[in-house]
Amino acid sequence: MGMDRVAVDVVRHAAIYASEEMGVVLRNTAYSPNIKDRSDHTCAILTPEGDLVAQAEHIPVHIGSMAVGVKAAVDYLRREGEDLEPGDVVAVNDPYIAGTHLNDVMLLKPVYSRGRMVAIVANKAHHVDIGGLHPGSIGGSARELLQEGLIIPPVKISRGGRLDDGLLRLLESNVRTPRYLRGDLKAQLAALNVGERRVVELASRYGEEFLLEAWREILGHAEAYARRRIEDLGVEGVWSAEDVLELSGGEAVVKSTLSILPGGRVRVDFTGTSPQVDEPVNAVYGVTVAATTFALKTVVDPDMPVNQGFFRAVEIEAPEGSLVNPRRPAPVSGGNTETSQRIADVVFMALAKALPGRVPAASCGSMTNVMLGGPGWAFYETVACGEGARPVRDGYDGVHTNMTNTLNTPVERMETEYPVLFVRYELRADSEGPGRWRGGLGVVRAFKLTGGRATLTLYGQRCRTRPWGLEGGSPGEPAAHYLVKKDGSRVELGCTATVEIEEGDTVYIQTPGGGGYGDPCIRDRTLLERDLREEKVSPERAASKYCYNIGEARTETAQADP
Repeated sequence: MGMDRVAVDVVRHAAIYASEEMGVVLRNTAYSPNIKDRSDHTCAILTPEGDLVAQAEHIPVHIGSMAVGVKAAVDYLRREGEDLEPGDVVAVNDPYIAGTHLNDVMLLKPVYSRGRMVAIVANKAHHVDIGGLHPGSIGGSARELLQEGLIIPPVKISRGGRLDDGLLRLLESNVRTPRYLRGDLKAQLAALNVGERRVVELASRYGEEFLLEAWREILGHAEAYARRRIEDLGVEGVWSAEDVLELSGGEAVVKSTLSILPGGRVRVDFTGTSPQVDEPVNAVYGVTVAATTFALKTVVDPDMPVNQGFFRAVEIEAPEGSLVNPRRPAPVSGGNTETSQRIADVVFMALAKALPGRVPAASCGSMTNVMLGGPGWAFYETVACGEGARPVRDGYDGVHTNMTNTLNTPVERMETEYPVLFVRYELRADSEGPGRWRGGLGVVRAFKLTGGRATLTLYGQRCRTRPWGLEGGSPGEPAAHYLVKKDGSRVELGCTATVEIEEGDTVYIQTPGGGGYGDPCIRDRTLLERDLREEKVSPERAASKYCYNIGEARTETAQADP
């Protein structure tokens, strides 16, 4: 007799809800603004073998890497002779195991019901500082992983339900914000406990054997569904695309070759991508998996369930020693935030060739990491930008795009927690990529240091290159960041900089706009005139980029008036 399909579907949705509930608990109990206000975290439920079953709609770069990181951590522990016992909690942030970067501390906990392991609950949270050369622990002048911060191999911070406070104190002693670290780790633990409780409830209701079989059914259904949707695309073939990353001394290439194969399979091969570099732009394999599967899912079927079943339909080739699969000890902090965006870009670009009319123009292509810190404090955020225009509408203005899904840090929270005063926070006029459907506008975000001295680090992309348009659309405007010293002098910062600032200095962040879609000269005049009224597009830009004659428009309006 087959399984009760209704019960399996109940289990599937219950697991998704449990992941969402874990996320609510994590956010509500966290200490740092980056997690509490920006929701820079992700929660998931996996099989005892580490296969992803369910996840919340959190951070795309966390979600895809979770399936890689948990399996790798469990394998590491087994090689070390460590089993996952009831009440154990494992912490790991080693990017070459956990799959992102050092700031993302991953916790995982086995779930037992009546003496049998039935699942693993896990979460990742971006800790504001994990040590290293500079406050915030991302980018800067790091040339190897050790310079980016404290490396945590898979280690049990709880055994049999008893927290290892000595280990926790060791971790606290190696970061700039120990209060945030302890508070956020305990929030992660609280979230795991909620996930564990929900899974145990399912096992008590349906039985352990049914639950384990339900996991297998859920994954099998997702795989079959994904293969059908790929077949429904109605195309087979090979398409290539490439884009670049900006380095301190030039550029590096990210290249993807997309193959849509018989049997509902997709292969993405990154052969031709530049070798790894001694800058923090390298992306570990987990990041590459996350960015690739994100781009594929959004085009193939945005409503497709994401779990290990979907990943089975996708084959990813990432040459070892390249930017998208580096060898230790290459630094990787910005690979998680910046190269992930470029990987998504080149997969989208290849999909645009395979499936014209279904793929948006490029979004800004950078998370624009801003880190600031002084004695005893550190701040981190990513800044919103312009979304790429879609085939049927404009890109959204001032949003986090693609591999990030975080919120902005509220101005009030920043000014309360840190010695800063915001002087500007607005959409960046004329930053869009012109098109029949225009790209979204970037953001201007500026703050003044109100006391003492601090170290500012920027780590981003798209200062020298621009987010591409499609079908005749123009690229978005590049980023432009600068510092105004208290004496009025201006210092251009570029996309990558670490500088000392002092009281009275003001930092200006100007993020890129999204690419446009279609010929800008045929943009609906009603939409363009609305942009002019709202001062999103200037009259000069309307004339030069959109073929818009303001004088004629005024004449026509006057003639139409009674």
